[in-house]
Amino acid sequence: MALDNPAFSRNPAFSQQGAVAAAQDVSAQQLQEMYDRPTTLPDTEVMTVENTISKTVASFGVLLVGAAAGFALTPTMPWVFWVGAIVGFVLAMVNIFKREPSPALILAYAAAQGLFIGGISLIYETQYSGIIAQAVLGTLAVFGVTLALFASGKVRASKKATKVFLIAMVGYLVFSLVNMILMWTGVNTDPWGLRGVEIMGIPLGLVIGVLVILMAAYSLVLDFDAIQQGVRNRAPKKYGWSGAFGIMVTVIWLYLEILRFIAIARD
Repeated sequence: MALDNPAFSRNPAFSQQGAVAAAQDVSAQQLQEMYDRPTTLPDTEVMTVENTISKTVASFGVLLVGAAAGFALTPTMPWVFWVGAIVGFVLAMVNIFKREPSPALILAYAAAQGLFIGGISLIYETQYSGIIAQAVLGTLAVFGVTLALFASGKVRASKKATKVFLIAMVGYLVFSLVNMILMWTGVNTDPWGLRGVEIMGIPLGLVIGVLVILMAAYSLVLDFDAIQQGVRNRAPKKYGWSGAFGIMVTVIWLYLEILRFIAIARD
C-alpha cells in the first residue's frame, strides 16, 4: 500500500513485501542479508511496538523541551523561532531521504521543531489567550481516539481510502500554495487569506480545517499501520526511530492545523 508519510514510504522495512521490495536497489549479498534478517536477528534486536513507543516518548520529550525554550526565548530573540523552522525543515528532509534512521538526527529534528512550535504557539497565545491548552487537548483527543480505533480494529488503512487521501493532500497543498502567494503579493489582504472567505456565514478556513484534521487523523492510521508492518517484518530495532519520526511529523502537523482552526473559530 502506498503510504503518505515519507518517513515510512521510502523504507522497505515498512513495506508489505519486506526485503523483497528493495531487491532492485541492493546487491545480491545485501539482498541475502535482508532475506536472512527475520531468522537471524534475536528477539531483542528486532523492532517491536514497545521499543518504538519508548523512542517516540523520548522524541516527544526532546520536542517539549525545545518548545519550552522556544516559548521562553522568542519574545527577546525572535530569530530563534525562524532558526527552528529552517533547521527543522532541513533535518526533516535529511531524515526522510536517509536510508537508515539516525537517532541523533531525529532528536535534533525534534529539538529544532520544538523551538518552532514554541515560538508559533506564543504568537497565537498572545492574540488568543488559552489557545495553546485548547490545541494541545484537541491534538491529544484526536491522537487518542485514532489510536483507540486502530487498536480495536475498527479503523484500518485501505488502498481506496489512501488514494482519496493522497488526492486530497495534493489539493490541500495546491490551495495552501495559492493562498500563500495571494497573501504575500497583497492580492488578498485578509489575515487568513482565502481561509477568511465566508460561505453562508461560515469561514472557509473552518470547513477546510475540519477536512484537514480528518486527513491528519487518517495519516496517523497510516503511520500506525506502517509501524505494525515493520514489526511483522521483524525489521531491525533501529527502525523504531523511523516510527518515532513518522509519528512526530504527523502529530506536529495535526497540532498546527488545530491551532489555526481554533484561531479562525475564535476570530
